[in-house]
Order: sequence, then C-alpha cells, then structure tokens
Amino acid sequence: MLHATRAELSKILTLPGVWIVTGIILALDVLVMSASAGLYAEAVANITPDGIIEIFIGEPQAATVAVLDMLVASSLQIGVFLPIPAAVIAGQEFRSHQLGLSVLAVPRRGRLLAAKVLATTAYLLVVAVLIAGISTAFTYAAVRDWNPGLLLTGDAFLGQGRFVVFAVLFSLTGFAITVIARSTLIGIAVTVVLLALTMMRSPARTGPGLDAFLPAGAGRNLLLDAGANHLSAGPVHGLLVLVGWALATTLIAGITLGRRDAR
Repeated sequence: MLHATRAELSKILTLPGVWIVTGIILALDVLVMSASAGLYAEAVANITPDGIIEIFIGEPQAATVAVLDMLVASSLQIGVFLPIPAAVIAGQEFRSHQLGLSVLAVPRRGRLLAAKVLATTAYLLVVAVLIAGISTAFTYAAVRDWNPGLLLTGDAFLGQGRFVVFAVLFSLTGFAITVIARSTLIGIAVTVVLLALTMMRSPARTGPGLDAFLPAGAGRNLLLDAGANHLSAGPVHGLLVLVGWALATTLIAGITLGRRDAR
C-alpha cells in the first residue's frame, strides 16, 4: 500500500493542471485577504473598552469571539474551492485513458482507490494548511497591536484544525464524485451545486435544517460560533455529516471502479 500511495502522490505532483489550479486558489486567497485587510484592521482599532467589535456595521460582537470567527471564516471562504484540484486529480486518468495502466500496476482496484484517496488526502492536507497559514498571517496583521496572542490560543488552533478537517473531507467528496462520474467537469459541477444550495439556503426553505445534511452546511456548522451565527446544527453533527459524505461517496466510487472497465 505504501508503494502504491507513493506512486499516486508522484502522479499528483507531476500534473501541471493540479499545480495551476492550486496556485490560482492560493493567489486568490492572498488577493481576497489583502482586499479585506483594511476593514479588519479598522474594526480592531475601534474595539471598545468593554471588548466589543463591529466588523460589519450594525452587528456588534464580543471581540475575541468575532476575531476567531473571522480567522476561520477567512480560511473557509477559500477552502470551499479545494474540491476543484481534488476533481482534477481524480479525473486526470480518465481524461488521458491511463487508468488501465494503473490497474496493471495495482490489479486490486480497492487497493488502487485507497492509494489514490490517501495520496489525495496528503496533498489536500498540505494545501489546506497553507490556506490556514495565509488567513492567520493576515489576521495577525490586523490584531498585532491589540491581542496577537489570541492567535496562539487553543481556540484558534482548534478553529483552524476544524477548517483543515472540513477542507479535506469536502474535497474528498468531490474527488469520489469525480471517480463515480468519470468526469472532472461533472465532479466540479456537483460540488458547486452542493455549495450553492447551502449558500442560497434553499434547503432551509424546503425542510427545517435540511441544509445541515449538506457538506457545505455541515462545514459551516462545524466551524462557526453558534452564538454569533444562525446555524442549523452543532459542530459534532457537522463533523459526522462530513465524514458520512466522504465515506459514502468513496464507497460508491470503489464499487463503480470495480465494476467498470479500466478506461
């Protein structure tokens, strides 16, 4: 398994499309954080003596909670794009019709899929940590004259850790959907639809709390503070939903990979 995983990771690292998409996502992260840096810095500078901050006009919050939410939300707003490189990774062998060669190297398709999932997880983990690092750096620039030690607290590490878990699990769901569909475009499209359904809150209108069972909604419930945000469930529920989506789609991907011809 170790050799198969190393081989799959080598494939990932030699794919120009993966590097291009990842570079665009990280550059977009820096661009978005740079654009909002002034807003955050001004809000921190105007924290009241009793510890109240108003990042958005008319929405006063406890400064400590708001800054930690801002930290995680900054990572989340870019982390939702990570299923795109995951779909590129999953779809590259279908586009180039190289799956047959991979099956020859690793005849047991369940083992092959497991190696692909482990290699993709390792890659996504590194990218998610980089995104968390970027948001931490920009947040530090905003709070360094107020309370820079806040970013070294257990709550800050827990929040960013939850983000990394969400980013990897949500992206693995997109990876598995791509394997099932054998199409990078379909894999990206399905994850975009899942994300859009949560952002539009349409499931909340059709059924109470239904968006809590969608991966993007579960991620929001896992990451954000329930007291300051309108959430549909708690963090434990969110984690279980994310794990369920990743496991279920990967299981289906394994079944379809085993039953279809190696093309």
